[in-house]
Amino acid sequence: MTAPEGTGTYDVVIVGGGHNGLVAAAYLARAGRSVLVLERLDHTGGAAVSTRPFTGVDARLSRYSYLVSLLPGKIVSDLGLDFRLRTRSISSYTPTVRDGRPTGLLVGGGEERTREAFARLTGSDREYEAWRRFYALTGRVAERVFPTLTEPLPTRGELRRAVDDETAWRTLFEEPIGVAVEDHFSDDLVRGVVLTDGLIGTFADAHDPSLAQNRCFLYHVIGGGTGAWDVPVGGMGALTDALADAARAAGAVLATGHEAIRVDTDGRRAEVAYRTADGEGVAAARHVLVNASPQALAALTGDTPPAPAEGAQLKVNMLLERLPRLRDTSVDPREAFAGTFHIAEGYGELAAAHAQAAAGKLPEAPPSEIYCHSLTDPGILGPDLAARGFHTLTLFGLHTPARLFERDNDATREQLLAATLAQLDAHLAEPLAECLARDADGRPCLEARTPLDLEHDLGLPGGNIFHRELSWPHAQEGTGRWGVETRHAGVLLCGAGAVRGGGVSGIPGHNAAMAVLEAGDG
Repeated sequence: MTAPEGTGTYDVVIVGGGHNGLVAAAYLARAGRSVLVLERLDHTGGAAVSTRPFTGVDARLSRYSYLVSLLPGKIVSDLGLDFRLRTRSISSYTPTVRDGRPTGLLVGGGEERTREAFARLTGSDREYEAWRRFYALTGRVAERVFPTLTEPLPTRGELRRAVDDETAWRTLFEEPIGVAVEDHFSDDLVRGVVLTDGLIGTFADAHDPSLAQNRCFLYHVIGGGTGAWDVPVGGMGALTDALADAARAAGAVLATGHEAIRVDTDGRRAEVAYRTADGEGVAAARHVLVNASPQALAALTGDTPPAPAEGAQLKVNMLLERLPRLRDTSVDPREAFAGTFHIAEGYGELAAAHAQAAAGKLPEAPPSEIYCHSLTDPGILGPDLAARGFHTLTLFGLHTPARLFERDNDATREQLLAATLAQLDAHLAEPLAECLARDADGRPCLEARTPLDLEHDLGLPGGNIFHRELSWPHAQEGTGRWGVETRHAGVLLCGAGAVRGGGVSGIPGHNAAMAVLEAGDG
């Protein structure tokens, strides 16, 4: 359908064509509402896109967001999405050096193989048994909490009763996650692997009293009721393309190149002013859904913005001519890189990196994790690249808050990238640089993005991939029935900054759509 010209009236106007906005658009259009989506960029998808970032190279990478865990199967089936996920054959590999010998911990490939890997690293079955007990606990929580994410917000007491396990509740909701990690595990490397789920995009220590690390950890272990993180077939853009197709097929109008600049509402009707390359227009609606950050919402409505958000990650996309050989020759690189490859993420290393960054310095040993999408889904590579053994690598760096880049983003990016790749090279039998492919102009196929780059590219406040600190998945003061309500009647927040937002989930979009449909007034 064509984009609007001048003034139009709709049941619902959605500001932002990221995956959450598209989920809301598809649900509402299928329910018979007239829907307009205004997207600033020339394409929909937001951060959940696939692109060819390297000139003249036929490799379609998930550029900003990589894996899927929190997307409910309910959304995929409700909307009839042509979208598939594949399970990774290996969960993780973490290289290290013990007694001067390169070794590591491979998790996956079956229970017995994982048990043997723990025993080789630690000398006994103790850590593996602790691992099993700990993740049985998180698994019970996942089974009980994940289904609530697409229901009206439970109270804290209701969620606690749903969890029905006081030890699990205390472990995840009341005590810093560092307490549980240290109580359950004794090996520094194992402790670090467990803790990383609490630090993805979250700048916090294991014992941070704010429990920001607990909230991050919770969302990383409850996805799908199992905590599994799967590979989107065709790249992340396959999901947002399917969502855009579903929304259009149901009758929604997706208007790219339309930047919302103001939302005015009297509590009964609203108007969204927007601009395009050709001028300005106004769209009227009963409901406005803002698929953007809380800061962007405040700017649109003229409200006082919330406290600034801050991202804390380095994102690196690479294309290799071949996977590098490892110093640990007991592991095939095709397995090591198929799961999450942890680098400098021992428990002590994570604490040191956090302390250095909190003091305003780049971590001396930047922690990061890597995975290879093309090992699970080779279809993202052109046939020629796949036949020649090329592979993608995606790196996510931790403990690099936006404040570290404010003085000189470009120079700091290069310094951090070099230090991060040096940590990886320490575990490789050949330098990564020798494995990098080159683009049509002869440049290495590598791009790095800091929090400030993500703020510039995508409008993420402070480069925060969650738009703000993640929230507990239960009601708090002022959160409303679905966790998407704002102080303006008829204006809802359906982006990652909503309660139960964050990650590629579609949950805020679903919940905002349900709030509109419950209102029953178009």
